[in-house]
Amino acid sequence: MDSENDAGARTRLVALAAQRGVSLAALSALIGRNTTYLQQFVRKGSPRKLEENDRRILAEFFAVQESELGGTLRGGVIAVERGRSTIMPPSPRAHLAEWADIPRLPLGASAGPGALPAEEIPSGRLRFSNRWLKEQGLEPVMLSVIEVEGDSMEPTLRDGDEILVDRTPRPLRAGIHVIRIDDVLLVKRLESGPGGTVHVISDNTAYPRLERPLQEIELVGRVVWKGGRL
Repeated sequence: MDSENDAGARTRLVALAAQRGVSLAALSALIGRNTTYLQQFVRKGSPRKLEENDRRILAEFFAVQESELGGTLRGGVIAVERGRSTIMPPSPRAHLAEWADIPRLPLGASAGPGALPAEEIPSGRLRFSNRWLKEQGLEPVMLSVIEVEGDSMEPTLRDGDEILVDRTPRPLRAGIHVIRIDDVLLVKRLESGPGGTVHVISDNTAYPRLERPLQEIELVGRVVWKGGRL
């Protein structure tokens, strides 16, 4: 049997997601779970309650108390959990609201011949400053980190670099993007061409420049940051 607290957490999560205009699938990716995880939590009560780390990340994203998602209130106030009242001391976790944990996806964005897309189940997280993300106009729930494979984008991007990809739907503008062409995942520089075409450019001049109709290109996201070894 669900407790009133468990049922209330599911209802509150649905309401918060609707207010922010984000899907449960996107929120599942944010906490490093498969895309149906929170749908099962909401609709089937499985799991019965969110794990502490998952609840913390969601509470930080929505800027609410963890108690609204089934946890205990922080900051030395009275909290109710499992039918008991208790006094909770201040928690150092409050400081983690300064950070956003962005999921790492195990599929590679090929900067070479191309990679077939794999199942997008996160394999870890990379932490970014929420303040920096806000300054860049980026929403954590719309971000993913993936690894570059190949050398066609050298010297800008090298094999093994990690890139931060903004999946927010936006009109195409010149820059480096992760795209799919014919079900193949690529990271390339895009520029608008004549007659509704797009120039697909490799920064490594050993690779040819392509020109494709815009409708043949799926824009996965824009690359907004890179990190890698010196």
